[in-house]
Amino acid sequence: MAHSNCIAGVDLERISHIGSHLQSAYIDAGKLPGALTLVARRGELVYCHAQGLRDVERGLPVERDTLFRIYSMTKPITSIALMQLYEQGRFLLDDPVHKYIPSWSNLRVYKTGVYPQMLTTACERPMTIRDLLTHQSGLTYGFMNRTNVDAAYRSLKLDGGPGLTLDRLVEDLARLPLEFSPGTAWNYSVATDVCGYLVQVLSGLSLDEYFQRHIFAPLGMVDTFFTVPADKLPRFAACYQFQPGGSFSLQDDPQDSNFSKAHGYLSGGGGLVSTIDDYYRFAQALANGGELDGARIIGRKTLEFMRMNHLPNNQDLPGVSVGSFSETPYDGSGFGLGFSVKIDVAKSQTNGSVGEYGWGGMASTNFFIDPVEDLLMVFMTQLIPSSSYAVRQELRAIVNGALVD
Repeated sequence: MAHSNCIAGVDLERISHIGSHLQSAYIDAGKLPGALTLVARRGELVYCHAQGLRDVERGLPVERDTLFRIYSMTKPITSIALMQLYEQGRFLLDDPVHKYIPSWSNLRVYKTGVYPQMLTTACERPMTIRDLLTHQSGLTYGFMNRTNVDAAYRSLKLDGGPGLTLDRLVEDLARLPLEFSPGTAWNYSVATDVCGYLVQVLSGLSLDEYFQRHIFAPLGMVDTFFTVPADKLPRFAACYQFQPGGSFSLQDDPQDSNFSKAHGYLSGGGGLVSTIDDYYRFAQALANGGELDGARIIGRKTLEFMRMNHLPNNQDLPGVSVGSFSETPYDGSGFGLGFSVKIDVAKSQTNGSVGEYGWGGMASTNFFIDPVEDLLMVFMTQLIPSSSYAVRQELRAIVNGALVD
């Protein structure tokens, strides 16, 4: 039965609770500067609402074409890029990484000690490309602040910073031990940056050029880049840091941001800036099984393969994870080739469907695609860290609560 206040089986009055909830609970309360939320179902745009400020200091509003740092929402794009090359027979998932990065042929696992004096032991088996795509590689991130290994990453400034390049990252990682033997645990890490490096090795193109040719241009993504062009800088949002007590402070001024200068670090793990409409085009292509408006970026079967749970014995993340940091709540979620995948809705304690997949970014951006309901959401804001508030789960509750047929 069709309702006049519905689009694609979504009740427009119920979906508008997104805007009122974000306004009263977050923006008026001084917890978020602003937000932009988009919901689409069955290929139709159902809801898109901008609210609050993209730049508090300059009093500029969030607008539909605002540019956001998407940080780890870069990872699904990089994973699709690498799997495009898989579809061309360029590599197999169980290939050892050292086949393509020879300096990695004798990686070792951390045992004890502090960098540079570390005792190590041999890996149980070589790291594979699947280990990279699923974060089961044994690599880590410096910002984890959990182990002596991530402390070594920090001392070498491997999370980004002046002078870091993909070549230098891969070179430095060759000399550092892994947190664990590949395939034995899950840990969020620079692995997707290494996937970006492999895209360059396998394709012969720089990562930005590869993205442009094989993903952005085909999908009509005109506002996604590693460095914000000067003429688009006025649309670039400021980024804010959570402060205890529920306020925020300026973390990155758009006029003075590393994202607005040529920096040379093509981070497939977290380097892109994008708009909600560009990311919507990417997400809608995935929701459509790999194509949008006649441009196919990935095969249907390949995407089905990517959104399976690739964790051992179909476990969820708490069963295999060693660190606690992630861009998604752990319970009831497994991990595929570049996305988290919901495998147990009740255990997740958040409304949704088995098979829902997506990811988020450090500045609290998030997206998910629900193949069962042919539904997707993209959420943009700029507040670090993403764990500050449970806004992602609240948005899922509202979005799923608005489905009426």
